[in-house]
Amino acid sequence: MKVKVCGMRDSDNIRDLLALAPDFMGFIFYDKSLRFVGEDLDADLLKSFPRSTKKVGVFVNASPDYILRSVKKYDLQYVQLHGTETPDFCRNLRNRGVSIIKAFSVDESFNFSMLNNYKPSCDFFLFDAKGDQFGGNGISFDWSLMNRYDNDKPFFISGGIDAESLDELDKLKHLKLYGVDVNSKVEMSPGLKDIELVKAIITGLKPIEEEETVA
Repeated sequence: MKVKVCGMRDSDNIRDLLALAPDFMGFIFYDKSLRFVGEDLDADLLKSFPRSTKKVGVFVNASPDYILRSVKKYDLQYVQLHGTETPDFCRNLRNRGVSIIKAFSVDESFNFSMLNNYKPSCDFFLFDAKGDQFGGNGISFDWSLMNRYDNDKPFFISGGIDAESLDELDKLKHLKLYGVDVNSKVEMSPGLKDIELVKAIITGLKPIEEEETVA
């Protein structure tokens, strides 16, 4: 089970989090987000990351040029598209060498069949709770809705996840759940993570991995 910690921007906080060796670290390039990286994100620090921690840039309805410039400047391994980007948009980026995580906001009315158009041009899906913002709402959705998913593409689950949520992951163990995405529920303030809360999640997921290995 992979762990993606999103909404990072403070250099010291990034270094502290790197010590926990998360699988993915996310940086938000959306100026309406409370966790927008702005102009202060340390490109040299990001370029010094170990290969074991993948860097993800999160964009919302951004231009391809802005995305590609950011990928190059910060040596991003993945781009997470969290807006209303079309399958063609994803395909065009992927054709330019960008690995794509496409995020979708899920509620009772979500139409899982529309994902078919995105499958050829995305590496992973990310399913988040539908809220007032494009992400970071701190709420979860009814994970039983994932039983409507055809399980064709591995995915991240997101929305209000903390250490107390981990037992609920059992509801998804029959699906291609690749990882969890954590953000607002492990924060001291927007963009600043509580390292102990993140550590509790990473530690809490180890028994799940060990059980899968034994099985």
